[in-house]
Amino acid sequence: MASTPSITITRLDLQRLEQLLDDLDDFGPTAEALQTELDRAEVVGHDQIPAGVVTMNSRVHCREEGSGKDYHLTLVYPQDAGGEGKVSVLAPVGAALLGLSVGQHIDWPVPGGKELKLTLLAVEYQPEAAGEYAR
Repeated sequence: MASTPSITITRLDLQRLEQLLDDLDDFGPTAEALQTELDRAEVVGHDQIPAGVVTMNSRVHCREEGSGKDYHLTLVYPQDAGGEGKVSVLAPVGAALLGLSVGQHIDWPVPGGKELKLTLLAVEYQPEAAGEYAR
């Protein structure tokens, strides 16, 4: 079973993501995984979230432990996904990144049944730390 590190999310992200899930026509496995993450998360106000925690629209630096490859990803809502490095919160890695703190690991399932281990090295940009709460 994949490890599940403790996660923290903002009340605002929780409200927006629950609305997103409510609006889905197709509630697939990733939506279920996201709901599971939301259900177990510690929820705090947007002004209480530590700067090293991944929130929606955060840009992160992580490393795949097996290959040593670095990734720079931005966690976005599905309608904003598709650009370089933009990962939807409804993608498996997006749902897994939400709420992680620097130094934590996640298991990232990839096609073919394998899992990669990703380590969160840095939160390069977090809207809450920058005082930007609009999205």
